Amino acid sequence: MPGEFEKHTRCWMLWPERKDNWRCDAKPAQKAFALVAKAISQFEPVSIGVSTRQFEAAVRHLPSTITLVEMESDDAWMRDVGPTFVKNQGGDVRGVDWGFNAWGGLNGGLYFSWDKDEKVAGAVMENQKIKGYKAPFILEGGSIHTDGDGTLITTEQCLLNPNRNPSLSKARIETLLKEYLGVETILWLGQGVYMDETDGHVDNLCCFIKPGEVLLTWTDDRSDPQYEISCDALERLSNARDAKGRKLFIHKIHQPGPLYISAEESRGIEQIGQTMQREPGARMAGSYVNFYIANAGIVMPLFDDPRDTEAITIVKALFPKRKVIGVPAREILLGGGDIHCITQQQP
Repeated sequence: MPGEFEKHTRCWMLWPERKDNWRCDAKPAQKAFALVAKAISQFEPVSIGVSTRQFEAAVRHLPSTITLVEMESDDAWMRDVGPTFVKNQGGDVRGVDWGFNAWGGLNGGLYFSWDKDEKVAGAVMENQKIKGYKAPFILEGGSIHTDGDGTLITTEQCLLNPNRNPSLSKARIETLLKEYLGVETILWLGQGVYMDETDGHVDNLCCFIKPGEVLLTWTDDRSDPQYEISCDALERLSNARDAKGRKLFIHKIHQPGPLYISAEESRGIEQIGQTMQREPGARMAGSYVNFYIANAGIVMPLFDDPRDTEAITIVKALFPKRKVIGVPAREILLGGGDIHCITQQQP
């Protein structure tokens, strides 16, 4: 599995429409997704899977330079339901089609059913005429980051959660990751970002910016539950060695907020059966680490927060050869994720 900072052929997304997750018939979310797609399209081609029902709406929101592909899904998290792409030394690209159970199945999952989501990876590979491998276990793309140099980073909270693969030991999960992604070393962090409903996806907490360097979500507020989580991650990363035997260089970026769902935002979401919890006053797992690394750019979330300016400055310093574009992303965060979660790079 290449690092995200390596060359892409295109970026894949899905179009949001789920009324029990996206407020006001998903119209604010659709505007936010369109801004992300337009920003990424400055650097690489973008393809978006869109249902037949929403095709005309997507056409209205998006420029003709963005490719729309008719594709059914249960929600819009391409990172988690789409294929994870791998590449061999000859440059041949394949896709890994993970099992998916909506972040926990009947034991804490966010919705039922997820039948359409399970078909997305295959549909993407078929569209691109790419062969793939069906993995024999549950995994979401947002739960892993790689450095393209043999090292993978993940969290125990997610991959060892009994609502994913209760019959698999930690050692067996490591073996499967090595077999399907061509990695040699697994770095295990503990918890993900506080109140992350994905059970702690690593892409909201920490990412590789290049081999040997990571960026970690941080807070200076010792009373915030995120403080102990980030301190634990810092300690584990500080003691780690990557697949090449290197100690990691660790950068910190302060979290926004904390951010909470407003009463108005909560009222705009329809309650339909088993659904995500979007109650007023609920804390959201906001993070500046949840950005997308494009071919010559970075598309990162902004939250109309006092920390936004500092976050952009840090990311620009870390990626001096890439153009950094900040996109208002609160509407995406309201749905339970952010820019990295709604995108998937194809090498």
